[in-house]
Amino acid sequence: MTHVTIVGAGLSGIGAAWHLQQHCPSVDFELLEGRSELGGTWSLFQYPGIRSDSDMHTLGYHFKPWTGAKSIADGPAILHYLKETATENGIDQHIRLEHLVKAANWDPIKQRWNLTVETPTGLIHKQTNVLLMCSGYYSYKGGHRPTFPDEDTFAGAIVHPQDWPDQTDVSGKRVIVIGSGATAITLVPALAKLGAHVTMLQRRATWVAARPSVDVWANRFQRMFPDRVACRMTRAKNSFRQQLVYAKSRSDPQRVREALVGSVKEAIGDVCDVGTHFTPKYDPWDERLCLSPDGDLFAAIRNGEANVVTDTIERFTETGIATAQSGEIAADLIVTATGLELVTLGDLDFSIGSTPVDFSERITYKGVAYSNMPNLISTFGYINASWTLRSDLIAQYACKVINEMCKLDATSFCPELDEVDRSQMSLGPWISDFAPGYMRRMLPSLPKQGGVEPWVNYQTLR
Repeated sequence: MTHVTIVGAGLSGIGAAWHLQQHCPSVDFELLEGRSELGGTWSLFQYPGIRSDSDMHTLGYHFKPWTGAKSIADGPAILHYLKETATENGIDQHIRLEHLVKAANWDPIKQRWNLTVETPTGLIHKQTNVLLMCSGYYSYKGGHRPTFPDEDTFAGAIVHPQDWPDQTDVSGKRVIVIGSGATAITLVPALAKLGAHVTMLQRRATWVAARPSVDVWANRFQRMFPDRVACRMTRAKNSFRQQLVYAKSRSDPQRVREALVGSVKEAIGDVCDVGTHFTPKYDPWDERLCLSPDGDLFAAIRNGEANVVTDTIERFTETGIATAQSGEIAADLIVTATGLELVTLGDLDFSIGSTPVDFSERITYKGVAYSNMPNLISTFGYINASWTLRSDLIAQYACKVINEMCKLDATSFCPELDEVDRSQMSLGPWISDFAPGYMRRMLPSLPKQGGVEPWVNYQTLR
């Protein structure tokens, strides 16, 4: 019997397990999860306001329609949804918690992967025929944390959102959130609601769009149709809208810029210089567009609960942060929402035989596998649409490949690219036309993509 190991029991891993159960009934599988709880992102992050950036009708599974009142859901609700999905489908019986895969070695003679797994009782070794990597794209060891001049002189606490301490009381405190990405956009209004006065200190502006947290059409569909029909209709509507906005941003960026700036001005009024703080120099979707549900960030600024400073940090002081142009900003707590550390395929040590694998020398195959890497499929969602829309497609593809392998009584599958073909093919970055800081930092160690199919990593719905 073919054995499949899914690495990671988060959104992608649970979805992949469902597809294996439905489409590969003869396959034996297990999910190895390094943490003590399933859920991935939605179990790890505990900072105030943690929520989805995508609507749950497309981020959720097609086989388990999202029926919550809010389309933009908070982290605890999403974690509950994932646990419920795993239990209802018996997937939880296949999950091995506190099983952190440290290394994977392909045995070319026995045609299988040998896994080194860290458990509470020590290292163990497992064998599997096929690896499905569903471990996400960032390091669970810690976020991106630059060192700032004189930060040791600050008398208060310095916290990274990925390591948010339990029972942190921010009521009545002055909080500086360093950053302007999705985490900062989430944290600022959430901390303001908890009674803090918040300053978002950003080096440069980010595109932010307000969107209702409640999808009235989705809720209307749910009242009119069975859950699965309503889910398909809402997913189609929202997917079309996502791609329409993205396509317009690429074809007519100036018009999208004007629309975004106009909406922010309308939401904030005269209390903030929108040209300085919310009008980036780059075009929309050159980097990911940040979401403010119900305009909560703009409301916090308008109400005087938060403010934005766009400046560079000179140094930390005992009582806050000294900036280049704006002077010193006082703080009791500083939150470094400075991003994630990306990793390649779960930060595992891969090898084939006695040779270590350097993924920066590999070429992606259809965005799901890698040149000359046997029996390996990895999941990476869309950067311009909900993650699950693509992870679903990858899981379906994985099932087709595994079934074909079993049908042919084969022991392996492998996208082969010889050196002649590679030398004649132009290479580019793994993801094109997308250059946020966390991606730029990681690009040198990521696989490449080629100029012709099937060596292209598409980022459009297909």
